[in-house]
Amino acid sequence: MGRNRDLYFMSLFAAHNISDLRRMAKRRLPRMVFDYIDGGSDDERTLLANQNRFADYSLLHRVLVDVSEIETRTRVMGDEMAAPLILSPTAAQRLFHPREGELAVASAAARYNLAYGLSTLSSTPIETVAGAHTGPKWFQVYVWKDRDLVLQSLERARSAGFTGLILTVDLPVAGHRERDLYNHFSIPPKINLSTIGQALSRPGYLLDMALTPRIAPAQYIDMDLQGEGIMAFLNRQFDRSLTWEDVRWMKEAWSGAFAIKGIARPDDARRALDAGADAVWISNHGGRQLDTGPATIDLLPAISTAVRGQAEIILDGGIRRSTDIIKALALGADAVAVGRAYLYGLGAAGQAGVERALGLLTEGLVRDMALCGACTLAEITPDLIRTR
Repeated sequence: MGRNRDLYFMSLFAAHNISDLRRMAKRRLPRMVFDYIDGGSDDERTLLANQNRFADYSLLHRVLVDVSEIETRTRVMGDEMAAPLILSPTAAQRLFHPREGELAVASAAARYNLAYGLSTLSSTPIETVAGAHTGPKWFQVYVWKDRDLVLQSLERARSAGFTGLILTVDLPVAGHRERDLYNHFSIPPKINLSTIGQALSRPGYLLDMALTPRIAPAQYIDMDLQGEGIMAFLNRQFDRSLTWEDVRWMKEAWSGAFAIKGIARPDDARRALDAGADAVWISNHGGRQLDTGPATIDLLPAISTAVRGQAEIILDGGIRRSTDIIKALALGADAVAVGRAYLYGLGAAGQAGVERALGLLTEGLVRDMALCGACTLAEITPDLIRTR
C-alpha cells in the first residue's frame, strides 16, 4: 500500500500543467462529479471561449532587462498576498475530495499565502475553514429571500476572521447545465440505477463517500432541505427581485472590503462603484450560467476603462497558464481568480493536488515575468500585449 501511494504522488509531480491535473481528476472521479467541475451551460460556447481566447492575445517581450529579482507580492481588497492569484469560491468542495474538501484548498492557499474565497455553499463550516487559513480569506454570499440567513452568515464570517465579502450577482437562477442533466447529477450525489455504474467504476471515491459525513451546505445544516439537492435549494432560496439597492444594503451590512462578482458590462461596473464596491470582479461564472456570452478576457479592456482606477479589478474564467495571468494584468486586472484549475488538483490528489496547481501557476508567473522583461507587477503593462 505504501509503495503504491509513493508511486501515486510521484505521478502527481509528473503533472507539468493544469491539463495534466485535469486528466488525473478525470481518472479518479465518477463521471458525474468530474462533469460537474468540467462542464458549462447549454452548448458550452462561453466555457470554451473563456479559455481559448487567451491564445488570441500575444506577449511581446522586452530584452536586456535585469530580471535577477522578480517581485509578485501585491495587495487586493486591503489584504497582502504573495501573488495576484485568488482561489475563487466554489461550492461543496468535499464533493471533489470527500475526506479533505475545503480544508485541503484553504490549507494549500495558506501555504502559498494566497487569498482564499469560501463559498456560502461550502461543505465545511466557516469556523473550521478559518482555522486552516490564517491569511487573507474572503466569504462569498448570495442574497437569499430570508435576509436573516444572510446576516447570520455575515456575522459568522466576520467573527471567524474573514476580511472580505464577495457578492455573486450572476446567478438569479441556476444555468442549464446539460452534462448534469444527462448524468442525473445532484449534490449530494444519489446512487440510483442511472448513477450506480459510475460510482462502482471509482471504488476509492465510493469508499471515501461512505466513510465521511454526508455532503451538505454546512452553513445551513439545520435547515430543512425538503429532500432536495443543493441546486434545487438554490432555486428556492434565491431572491430574484435583487436590485442595486439590495447591493447597497449588503455593503452596509458587511461594512468591510466588498467585491461584486459577475460583472460583464462597463455600465454595470460603474453601478458597482456607485454601490460602494472595493473590487469589480469580471466573471461569467465559468461559462456555467448564460451561454454564448463573451470570454471574460475580451470584457476586461472596456471595464478597465470604465473603472479607471476607482476600484480594483479581479478577473476569472479560463486561467490555465501563468501567461494567462500576465495577459490579464497587462489588460487592466489587478488580480485573477481560478476555480477549475485548483479543483482539478483537488480531485486528483486532495491538498497535494491543489498545491501542485498553485505551484505551477505561481512559479510559472515568476518565470514568465522574467521572460517578458517585467520585474514587478507594475511593469506588466499594455505594451506587452499584441492582438491577432
